[in-house]
Amino acid sequence: MRFAIKTAPQNTTWQDMLAVWQAADEMEVFESGWTFDHFYPIMGDSSGPCLEGWTTLSALAQATSRLRLGTMVTGIHYRHPAVLANMAATLDIISGGRLEIGIGAGWNEEESGAYGIELGSPRERSDRFEEACAVIVSLLEHDMTTFGGRFFQLTDARCEPKPVQRPHPPICIGGSGERRTMRTAARFAQHWNFVGGPPEELERKRELLSEHCASVGRDPAEILVSAQVHFDGDPGATAARAAAFFDAGAELAVVHLRPPHTPRALEPLAAALGAMA
Repeated sequence: MRFAIKTAPQNTTWQDMLAVWQAADEMEVFESGWTFDHFYPIMGDSSGPCLEGWTTLSALAQATSRLRLGTMVTGIHYRHPAVLANMAATLDIISGGRLEIGIGAGWNEEESGAYGIELGSPRERSDRFEEACAVIVSLLEHDMTTFGGRFFQLTDARCEPKPVQRPHPPICIGGSGERRTMRTAARFAQHWNFVGGPPEELERKRELLSEHCASVGRDPAEILVSAQVHFDGDPGATAARAAAFFDAGAELAVVHLRPPHTPRALEPLAAALGAMA
């Protein structure tokens, strides 16, 4: 049983997030920490404060020494994949090889529309996401990339220096779209995150992921499966929910800590989770 924390940088402060991450960095039960990639809060009032995910992640990388880290997950339409690949390579170097590249097709119509960032139809999002994954992997693996797609075109493109982790940092794909997102995960992911739903739904989705893996000639055991578990202030109840997801086939429980973020919540939570291990 493996555990992580997630502190979405919404309706919180930098100081509170920092305190939680530095405390978690000292607790071995937590193997990784995650932010999210939105510009508006997605829980509660969307007009509230929201820190940018990759900037906070870079600062948290410097403030910690052990936790692996990532965004769960980056909306691929917010940044050109060549830009994102360079960001990822740089952050992997800064963190000493602790980055996981969390990416998804994107879904938030409110912030996308407000900023004039084209989200597109569900099919367009899936097509763009699949192209972007191919671009990111190629730039991080190869000296030079030429790519001709509908959404992205690269000519003799470089991404230097390369990340510490080779051939590239693990790619975590978040999303449960059965026809496209999970097929893309089967092609490109080292980690698939089940966004939400009951444990029995996770079990069904895992079987579908295995089918997609078979269709592309991949062993599903190569893909870590995680589930997000919301912490409501009760460590024992949170541990019980995590146990249900483990029984359904999850290997990593990502405990989502809602604001107000405080390190005082971590010690009893770590004790309850550690008792399961």
